[in-house]
Amino acid sequence: MNQLKKEKQIAVITALVEGNSIRSTERMTGVHRDTIVRLLQRTGAYCAWVMDVRMRNLECRSIQADEIWCYVGKKHGHLTPEEKAFRKDLGDQYVFVALDPETKLIPAYDIGKRNMATTKRFMLDLAGRLTNHVQLTTDAFQPYYEAVDIAFGRDVDYAQLHKTYKTNGERRYSPPDIVAVFHYVIMGDPQRQYVSTSHVERQNLTMRMQMRRFTRLTNGFSKTLESLKAAVALHFAYYNFVRIHRSLRVTPAMEAGITKRPWDIEDLLAEA
Repeated sequence: MNQLKKEKQIAVITALVEGNSIRSTERMTGVHRDTIVRLLQRTGAYCAWVMDVRMRNLECRSIQADEIWCYVGKKHGHLTPEEKAFRKDLGDQYVFVALDPETKLIPAYDIGKRNMATTKRFMLDLAGRLTNHVQLTTDAFQPYYEAVDIAFGRDVDYAQLHKTYKTNGERRYSPPDIVAVFHYVIMGDPQRQYVSTSHVERQNLTMRMQMRRFTRLTNGFSKTLESLKAAVALHFAYYNFVRIHRSLRVTPAMEAGITKRPWDIEDLLAEA
């Protein structure tokens, strides 16, 4: 990969962040898929570092948090008993995402099993990046109660959104219809008009569109947890710093005052 010209590296990363698979990127650029994977992992590691360093001392008045499902290697139901017991890097994985609906910035994310350990780690990371009292909205996932309390204490206005779905009949390829939505105040004094997860749920759609390994009903999936983490870090760095948000007409990082100009793909390759 050291011999791969910068122009080729840019072409490869551009193809990946626009939703192409490893093999389609190989066909488009002529770069071997093994080289593409190595470039993705190195670039992803740098992007993870950029996200960690740049997403500090943030003032976000409101945060929406949600989780999006994917899998590594094979789905949970196809794992052997031994793999379920000892291979936590395989099977179902969840990307926990926090989004500021005003600036559209992604200040924090985490990847792991959908359990208390990942939820607590995610919330502690989010709380450590904010400098102000914030209003937080999540779904009704039970571990959020304790995780938010541990991470924020009482220095948060926290509400949960509970959705009730239709249960009649099986719907294999689309989620069931929503019957009702309930708002519950968990702590503090959240303003009702800001109790929402619609923006972060829209970001979940962006992830499924922009990363082939997240696209449903395809044979695209992550072969290793390392590649999944690299792809997600690349996506969020690209989303925050490079991609112009249509409603903002600037990048989320610019809107949040973190950068003064849009970055380009080469900026994400600086140390890769």
